Amino acid sequence: MWNWFFKLASPPHFYALAGRLSYWLLVPAVVLLAIGAWGGLVLAPPDYQQGDAFRIIYVHVPSAYLSMMIYVTMATAGAIGLIWRIKLAHAVAASCAPIGASFTFAALVTGAVWGKPMWGTYWEWDPRLTAELILLFLYFGYMGLRGAFENLTQADRASAMLAIAGVVNVPIIHFSVIWWASLHQGPTLSKLEAPSISGDMLWPLLTMILAFTLFFLGILAMRVRAEVLEREVQSRWAEDVLRGASPAGVNS
Repeated sequence: MWNWFFKLASPPHFYALAGRLSYWLLVPAVVLLAIGAWGGLVLAPPDYQQGDAFRIIYVHVPSAYLSMMIYVTMATAGAIGLIWRIKLAHAVAASCAPIGASFTFAALVTGAVWGKPMWGTYWEWDPRLTAELILLFLYFGYMGLRGAFENLTQADRASAMLAIAGVVNVPIIHFSVIWWASLHQGPTLSKLEAPSISGDMLWPLLTMILAFTLFFLGILAMRVRAEVLEREVQSRWAEDVLRGASPAGVNS
């Protein structure tokens, strides 16, 4: 087991594995995205209160979910990098940040588009909206802090500590609608015994969440691959890759 773990942490081995994984993750992501979009935009009936405006959830909910999941992934990878000094973990954390910021921005924009007809305003300083905005600033702060250091080791350590400190915001986002009075609707999917959404609306949403998750993992594999190659540019195997060669243990 531990041999497999240490082999996975090897940059050339992970570079080869990530190249294969990106394909096997992105292809089903696109297929599921098409199925979920068809189910949500065409097959699902209009909501009895919101009409067709509710359909924005098929982008908003997966984006909001991933904005939090990616941050936890980034903080976890940063912690692993700090504790066990695994450089690959820092590469994963660094690769997560721009993807997570993109999904957070998408969640805020789609929420604003939905909020205008439902609440009469694009923005309200609602607890969940405010915490989600703070999450976006945390992503920006993480990327900005990394860029402030010329030394890669210092950048890894400082940004990892920021990511770990900021992870406290994730449960605040999740539980904000329970802890405080909020315009935002309460839990729906998390009530597994009785989700507050009908089955013909639920299955496309779950499909879209899975599609977005696979898409994230596929893009993450591609970004980590590039990050690893940049970090290992002085190594023999990386030089071989950049020359177009295929050294042992490294496959495109």
